[in-house]
This record gives sequence, C-alpha cells and structure tokens, in this order.
Amino acid sequence: MTPQDTLAMYAPEGLCFLASCIIFMGYQYFIKWKSRKNPVETVQGISSLARAIWVRRVMEQDRDILTVQTLRNSSMAATVMASTAILLTVVILTLSGQSDKLKITWHMLDYFGDRHEDLMPVKLILILLDLFSAFFLFASSIRLYNDVGYMINARCCIEREQVVSPKVVAAQMVSAQLNRAGDHYRMGMRGFYGMLPLVFWIFGPLFLLMATVIVVVILYNLDRTYTVEKNFHQERIDMYCMFSEDYCVLDENEKA
Repeated sequence: MTPQDTLAMYAPEGLCFLASCIIFMGYQYFIKWKSRKNPVETVQGISSLARAIWVRRVMEQDRDILTVQTLRNSSMAATVMASTAILLTVVILTLSGQSDKLKITWHMLDYFGDRHEDLMPVKLILILLDLFSAFFLFASSIRLYNDVGYMINARCCIEREQVVSPKVVAAQMVSAQLNRAGDHYRMGMRGFYGMLPLVFWIFGPLFLLMATVIVVVILYNLDRTYTVEKNFHQERIDMYCMFSEDYCVLDENEKA
C-alpha cells in the first residue's frame, strides 16, 4: 500500500477529528469572548460576578461559618469529579487490554466508512489524555479553594496593643483566586463533555462529528442567559457598582 493510499484511507477520520476540535474549541473561545464583552450574557460571567460579591460580603460581615461551609462544598464537588476522572481512566485502561475481544462490538454501529481497527489505540489514548487533563484541573481547583480558605480570613494581629487590624488580603485578590478555582472546575467539566464525542468516535468518524455538534448545541443552551435573566442581573450589577468597585476591578482583570 502506497503512502497516498494510506493517507486517503485515514483522511475521513482525520478530517472529522479536526472539524470536531475546531467546533468544540471555537465554541469555548466564543463563550469566553461573550463573557468578557458582557458578563451577564453567560452563566460563567454571572457566576464570576456572584463569587466576587460573595467574597466581599463574607469578608465585611465576618461570616466565617458560611465561608467554611461554602468552600467545603466546592472542594467536595471537585474531589468527587477528580475521583470520577480517575475511575473512568481505570475503566478505559481495562477496556484497552480487552480491545481484541470488543472490536466487533465497538464497530457494530459503524455503518458509514471503513473500519480502521488500527486507530483504536489512538482513540483510547486521546480519551485518556482528556480524562487526565480533567483530573489535573479538578485537583488544581481543590488547591485553589484551600488557598482561598486561608486568604479570606487572614488577619494581622498586634499582640502588644491587643489590636486586630482589618484583613490583610484585599477582597479583589481573594475574588481573583476564587474565580480561578471556579474556572479550573469549569474547564474540568468541559473535559468531561469533550470526552463524549471521543467515545462516539469509536463507532465511526461521522458519529464523532454528530456528537460534537449535539454537545455544543446543548452547552450553548445551558451557558447563555435569556433576556429576562440578562435584564435582571444587569440591574442588580448596576446597583452594586454604585457601592462597590469589585465589578470594575474584576472586569478589568478579565480584559487584561
């Protein structure tokens, strides 16, 4: 078989994979652009603003118990997802050892195109890389949540005069750290969503492309805010900006 024949044989697989990556990554950059343009247009932008406002309130009112409970819940959620990523990795490794027995089953739905069984290790490696990336992001979010727990209650105590000064870490810095943790958690979840098209790729390249389009359409309906929600949040943010600089600082940091 000549190199030209080999290239022609694997061209549909490669083109569908490339198109899937462009669609999925293009959607991620589109949502990021909308969040920077106007945070109230996306759920991610509203969540970032809500975290900034929450940090300022708990630091001003010394809501220590509320802070601990909220950060604990966030850390536990990230821990569960990180454990799930490792569990799925073990499952994929187990299945890769039995690929010879499962080739017929995996290709039962491949009615379109040729069956390239020699690409199976490549597909499994891509799924493993996706899961390892998700695990790393969830683990990073856990570390950042722990850092926020110390930063949000940091005080400077002068023992000689028995005076406790205001908290030494600014609310803007804590908000940036908390939003970074939230972003890592969100990207870890995107890794899980991106795994679905890769799994369907086992059944054929067209299934990969169709699964990518379906996932992107579902994510768009989950990520965007409707007009009523947008107007509601915009009014609350405008009222909040009259009394606080957190929103302006957050917006400048995101655009930087």
